[in-house]
Amino acid sequence: MSGVKYQVINVNGSELHFADYPGEKGTIIAVHGLTGNHMQMHYYAELLKGEYRFISVDLKGRGKSAPAGINTGIELHTQDILALIDALKIKQPILMGYSMGAFIMANVASKRTDVKGVVLLDGAATCTDHQRKIVEPSLGRISKHYENANAYIQEIKEIYGRLGVEWTDHLENVGRYEIAEKDGHWENKSDEEKIRQDFQSFYAYKPEEVFKNIMCPVLLIHSTGEIGTMPALFLAESYTETLKNAKNIWKYTSSSNHYTLVFEERKDVNPVIQCFLENL
Repeated sequence: MSGVKYQVINVNGSELHFADYPGEKGTIIAVHGLTGNHMQMHYYAELLKGEYRFISVDLKGRGKSAPAGINTGIELHTQDILALIDALKIKQPILMGYSMGAFIMANVASKRTDVKGVVLLDGAATCTDHQRKIVEPSLGRISKHYENANAYIQEIKEIYGRLGVEWTDHLENVGRYEIAEKDGHWENKSDEEKIRQDFQSFYAYKPEEVFKNIMCPVLLIHSTGEIGTMPALFLAESYTETLKNAKNIWKYTSSSNHYTLVFEERKDVNPVIQCFLENL
């Protein structure tokens, strides 16, 4: 079986880059978190490729995709994924989203009648100042200048250490993918202002409006583990409106934290996702 193909497609006027793993059973489209890229979905791609076609996207403003749009936010990214599904002529897509990707993919599912199922990896919740306190302090690295790539890697190694994530070769690859050399220094490929704009759009998100329009089955994975010295990113009450308004939702509570959910192979979560997919 051939391996992953990297593809670029023009949607809504600019380029979207994605990794495309072949598979037979149907197509899963996966979207990463706020400061992530397609490599954030690595462990789930490894789990499901071959069985499913697995498309992992770099949202605009990340990785090798075009810069983020002027009015960037959950709604604009949603429009890009809707356009991607149409352009690739994907029938009955299965949607998977992590963190911000979960907000986007629930939104996509609310706007299409042909979605087969949605897997939400700790996202699509009601946000308060609680999330702001945890997320905002780490965004400063995005606009910093680094002498070389290794200096950036060293900094994110320390950041992930504080988040309770064990450093791996995979994490190093993710780090090297998200930076580039520019004018004699190295920096993250994303624009900090646009990332903050995306994050701000979480606060306009109304789960009750989104979930009342989702007709397909939904699996919600809630990570309850502490993030280093900080509490879980989403508390049980963050999901009250999501659970109340969804018609057909299963919730699985994982001891992972918000970051170890994607940056480690999750032996607890994997069979839950596989079982959900088999029952679609």
